[in-house]
Order: sequence, then C-alpha cells, then structure tokens
Amino acid sequence: MPRPELHGDRELRLGRPVGGPAHVAQPRRSPHELVRAAHAVHAEGYTRVDAYTPYPMEEVIEALHIGHSPLPKLVLAGGIAGLLGGWGLQYWSSVIEYPLNIGGRPFYAWPAFVVPAFETTVLLAALSAVVGMLLLNGLPRPYHPVFNAPGFATASRDRFFICIEAADPKFDR
Repeated sequence: MPRPELHGDRELRLGRPVGGPAHVAQPRRSPHELVRAAHAVHAEGYTRVDAYTPYPMEEVIEALHIGHSPLPKLVLAGGIAGLLGGWGLQYWSSVIEYPLNIGGRPFYAWPAFVVPAFETTVLLAALSAVVGMLLLNGLPRPYHPVFNAPGFATASRDRFFICIEAADPKFDR
C-alpha cells in the first residue's frame, strides 16, 4: 500500500508502506518541511494522521486540524460522580440506614459531609483522568508499526515524521 510523501511545496506522492496498520511519510529534517507536509496531507483529505516531533509544535496541530481532547469533560464527569457518590453515601449511612442521635445534632448535618465529599470528588476525578488518558491514548500499546519506519528512533531527537493510519477512509483511494 502506498504512503504519502511530500516532494517540493505542493506535490503529494505515494511511497512504499512501513507495514501493519500505520504508514509513515519520509522523515523531515526541519520543522518547516513538516508543517508544509502536514498542510499537504490535510489538503488531500486524510483525517487519521499523527505527527512525531522532538518537541511540541503548535503549527503542526493547527495544520492537521487536530481537535480538542475530550479528557477535561471526562475528568469533570468523574469529579461530579465523586461528589454525588460521596455525598450520597454519607447521606444514606447517616440519615437512612444508621441514624444515630449524637449530641442532639440532626441526622443530616451537611457541614460534616463537605470534607469527605471533597475527597471523593478529587479521588474520582483523578482516577477518571488516569483511565481516560490511558484509553484515549490507546494505551497500553507496547508496539506500533510506525516503530519499524527507517530512522524513526530519531523522531525524539532531530527528525520529524507524519504517520497516516491505514484505517483512514481515504487511504486506499
């Protein structure tokens, strides 16, 4: 299966595949080449694209039109679930199941519920952040076919790569 390669400023040609479910364009030596390649890949209509760079590059994210992560919404949902779960558990145990009259205080003494509810909020928000990050990143995945690309080991040092997944709907057209 062919893979896209950028030659010159505008031409997007297809090269040989790396193998497996991912196909990688040839490494780029400069960030400017990578940004031009990202614009060209997006202009061709590819949507399942990722870029590998030795440092974060906002220009590549904008060129590939990568959307925002749903992780903040997952963390918020986890925090709200933790708050409701912690408050509900305390309410159930103190008011419904085991009501004890201690010192003449009411069964539903909400100030006593605040600190444990806060703790369960933080706990579930943190757990949802970790689990959501792992799932959204597709982890754990100890192997990816892009690792077989010639020179890919230098992607974290001085090279720039663009990976187009074979699952992209436009890949074989």
